[in-house]
Amino acid sequence: MVLAATILLAGVASPGLASAQPPGPTPLCTVTDSRLAELSGLATDGGDRRWAIVDSGRRVQVFELGADCSVRKVLTAPPDPYDVEDLARAPDGTFWLADTGDNRRARDTVAFITLTPAGAAAVHRMRYPDGPHDAEAVLLGRDGVPLIVTKEPLAPAGVYRPERPITPASKETEPVPLRRVGEVSLPASDTVGGPVGAIGGRTVTGGATTADGRVAALRTYTDAWLFAAPDGDLVAALRGAPVRVPLPGEPQGEAIAFDGRGGLLSGSETRQGARGVLRVVPGAAALVAPASEPTESGGNAVTAPATGSLLSWWPVAAVLALALAAAAVLRRARRR
Repeated sequence: MVLAATILLAGVASPGLASAQPPGPTPLCTVTDSRLAELSGLATDGGDRRWAIVDSGRRVQVFELGADCSVRKVLTAPPDPYDVEDLARAPDGTFWLADTGDNRRARDTVAFITLTPAGAAAVHRMRYPDGPHDAEAVLLGRDGVPLIVTKEPLAPAGVYRPERPITPASKETEPVPLRRVGEVSLPASDTVGGPVGAIGGRTVTGGATTADGRVAALRTYTDAWLFAAPDGDLVAALRGAPVRVPLPGEPQGEAIAFDGRGGLLSGSETRQGARGVLRVVPGAAALVAPASEPTESGGNAVTAPATGSLLSWWPVAAVLALALAAAAVLRRARRR
């Protein structure tokens, strides 16, 4: 079913827009630990230490990785997550796990789970203002406020921010309201990879920021898109013109992070029996101009090429929906 959708959608794909030409991804190490087969999020300390999460399991787990991708340590905590999809690390060492996955779009609330260096964990529940969304990307800026970027196959991705401050020690008694503060419409891409064909190149599956908060990245199944945030304002940055960094050949790419030299790390979930590879695009952060200008309309300066309106997607929308549903069932068969 996924293959059929891929074939049909390939005919709808548009050529990628011109962008800076980064070097291709370079393999760093091979992921051999079976616990990382569903690799979903990456984070670094702004240097060479790396951590990873997977989007399965019934307790909080953050895996510290060695230079060879081996698991050096597993940080755990009691909370039982629903569907953790992305990982960020604050300058104070606190991990922010985005428990925001919702393939069926049926959750009343989503959550951030914070895990401090001392091992204290807290669950911070959130509620969207406009109904459930599936989301696999979190951006944590220098202001310490996390942004959720939703996964919307046939619409712009929504950008949501908590209405009030939350901290690792917060004790919310009610879900924190989220506010929609923007949207992102990524251009089409001709990069090969991903499970659902051309539309996977416009579906947000992960996010990251540099340690200084001056560059943000949103990834799809096939590419990373980099946004300049010279003043650390991520919401404003996402209105600017992104630079594409192709990440070809990842079967289900969701994980992304920056290392201390501005290199862009990426990783993918693997199919049964396969081994994953952690890769890096050296110096990728330097590809982003110091200040991207917003368009007159306030949308992204780089927009989707003319392939017709959204109505042109409807001939394949039903097939896509079935393909995504099938993929979700296969991936979540053991989930509650």
